[in-house]
Amino acid sequence: MMYKFLMSVQKEILLLRRDLGGLVILFVMPLVLIVTITLIQDSTFKSVTESKIPILLVDNDNGEISKTVKSSLNESGSFEIVTEIKGAALTEATAREAVFKGKYQLAIVIPEKLSVDLEKKVTQNVEDIVSKFGLEDTISKAEKEKAVKTKEIKMYFDPATQLTFKNGVKSAIDKMISQVETKSIYKAFQDQLGEEGEPIFEQENFITFKEIVPKVDNKEILPNSVQHNVPAWSLFAIFFIVVPLSINIVKEKGQGTQIRLITNPVPYAVVIAGKTATYLIICMIQFLLMVAVGVYLFPYLGLPVLEIEGKLILMSVVALFSGLAAIGFGILLGTVAKTQEQSAPFGATSVVILAAIGGVWVPVFAMPKIMQFVSHISPMNWGLNAFYDVLLRNGGIVEILPEINLLLLFFILTITIAIVYDKKKRAV
Repeated sequence: MMYKFLMSVQKEILLLRRDLGGLVILFVMPLVLIVTITLIQDSTFKSVTESKIPILLVDNDNGEISKTVKSSLNESGSFEIVTEIKGAALTEATAREAVFKGKYQLAIVIPEKLSVDLEKKVTQNVEDIVSKFGLEDTISKAEKEKAVKTKEIKMYFDPATQLTFKNGVKSAIDKMISQVETKSIYKAFQDQLGEEGEPIFEQENFITFKEIVPKVDNKEILPNSVQHNVPAWSLFAIFFIVVPLSINIVKEKGQGTQIRLITNPVPYAVVIAGKTATYLIICMIQFLLMVAVGVYLFPYLGLPVLEIEGKLILMSVVALFSGLAAIGFGILLGTVAKTQEQSAPFGATSVVILAAIGGVWVPVFAMPKIMQFVSHISPMNWGLNAFYDVLLRNGGIVEILPEINLLLLFFILTITIAIVYDKKKRAV
């Protein structure tokens, strides 16, 4: 049986050698793909994280709130405050026009006397509370009669601005105003109690947020474009093996090679095992070449280096089982398809669809709820999660076991269906 298996592998290698051009394309195109995509995504990543977004600020308040907004925007490090265009101070009209023409993404207009009126409003509310305890004084009562109109901070957004950016900015502004309002409330209570000098209330936030991420050698592990693209596009390249593999099987059926094989005492499972072993070698070479690009070539292109120290073996395990899943799918497709016109377009399209729903292009968490659920059926999603476990979450073999089990089950299922289908078809 081993002899038949080795002969089957030799047959596959001879077939591949007859199409050296195709073999070279099989290795070169994934490398071109990963370099191109990573360069594009890295530039986008830098434009978001390193470049500052200019924001128009029209400050009609000149009070505590506008100071807080300015300092918070400056401290964030993500924004550049613009208060004049071509030497002319901004007004609401000029800011609105600049944003709606797409020259800027956002303009913030702070209304007049916002800080003063907020303080008055807070004082009135505090006086109301104090009066309920019978501590109301006549002067405060007189001032309380003057109603303070509701104020609004206007934010003009470029129509092309993404919703996530809008929500992020609105949330940040709301937080800044809440902080100022809280301080005003404390101050109003202190004034009403007749306390002057040092604050009598603790004004620091009782609840704070702390972002905790995994660390290695006291350094935070932050994902970059390389850590996403190398595993993601390696999986894409591995699964694209479906196309030449299915075409190979269909071609054998068309040329009568399969009939000659069947006439010999060689089970179809041995033929499949030979194809699996041959194409698995191609998958692993593809994967190792792409890892080598991430480690040795990317630094010369100004991209982050792929850190694989102590992780290469686990990454190779993930690639191995991903390759098995891809080969199983390719064999099933080649067994079922009757012509190359059926196998090639279907194989290419299905791989693109599996990549899309598997999170290769868009992260799964950014998808709609229904697509997040659908993503779980994609073998590429299992492989990608396993790579993330190794690269970003410091996971070991136990952590990636569920994903590689799923990949192995997918391989067994597709191969079983292919064998049963082939047996049934020959019986007919």
